[in-house]
Amino acid sequence: MLTASYIGNRTIDIGEAEPTPPGAGQVQIAVAYTGLCGTDLHILHGSMDARVQTPLVFGHEMSGTIAALGEGVTGWSAGDGVTVMPLAWDGTCPACLAGNQHICQNLDFIGIDSPGSLQPLWNVPAETLVRLPEGVRLDHAALVEPAAVAVHDVRRAQLSPGQKAVVIGGGPIGVLIATVARHFGGDVVVIELDAKRRAQIEGLGFTTLDPRAVDQVAWVTEWSGGAGADVVFEVSGAAQAVLGATSLAKVRGTIVVVAIHSTPREIDLQRVFWRELSILGARVYQRQDFETAVELVADGVIPADLLITRIVPLSQTQDAFADLEAGRAMKLLVDVGGQR
Repeated sequence: MLTASYIGNRTIDIGEAEPTPPGAGQVQIAVAYTGLCGTDLHILHGSMDARVQTPLVFGHEMSGTIAALGEGVTGWSAGDGVTVMPLAWDGTCPACLAGNQHICQNLDFIGIDSPGSLQPLWNVPAETLVRLPEGVRLDHAALVEPAAVAVHDVRRAQLSPGQKAVVIGGGPIGVLIATVARHFGGDVVVIELDAKRRAQIEGLGFTTLDPRAVDQVAWVTEWSGGAGADVVFEVSGAAQAVLGATSLAKVRGTIVVVAIHSTPREIDLQRVFWRELSILGARVYQRQDFETAVELVADGVIPADLLITRIVPLSQTQDAFADLEAGRAMKLLVDVGGQR
């Protein structure tokens, strides 16, 4: 079977590998689609070389069907539609014992710390499976994992109906956060530099701001009746966005750091002190976030067709990353299973 592996030096190798049967407690998935995301770009750029072991078959945003069951696995059948919550925790560290298994201190993020879904047959622990409702399109279902990120981010912010939310960065995760926040009753504006993305986001009914053309602090202040935003989601990963986020939040407002910042950033701590702001990290997700995300995808709340720019064959994975990095796509899926 063909696999896509990161081998270092910004290079992906498309090679052959022999599938292995699932072990005890594992399920073998016939992978249909795998989404490419910002975390995968960080891997490709070498930012995670101290963490990953090469060659690494990566990928964690996926959908597929069950191909085979390992010994001792019950409750599942061949052909069931599934996605995977790609977290494996040890259950013994202080974080796990405190109920925070999703950010286990020894977390195995499957697809980063262990082999991922850019392979046609993928063996995973049965407990990571998340069932898909009948009738959900598998290409749409590949968006469940990033949608779960958005659900977790909004839950982490404790956004209430009627509150003002600013999303900085209109990429896939930013659009998903805006969508989830609006679905849960928030009043949302998205700050985005790229004109094409702004047009797409406005097509979903959101107000967008170009920070080069508008004084975003003045705009948000007026929009919020002089208070500032209740919640600011920093999704862009840009240093300037981090520095400016504190100017957009109201007294006792919340800033949620969603983007991966591979280097330390400046932040206006005077503003944090003066307005008693809360700054929260939001890393991955919990099971309830995944289950909610499945419902949102199945109900059509997630704008899957807008987000999915195109679907490419496994052999074009390297080229797909080039398009993603250059901003020529919103979300690219890899047709791992030869669906098309």
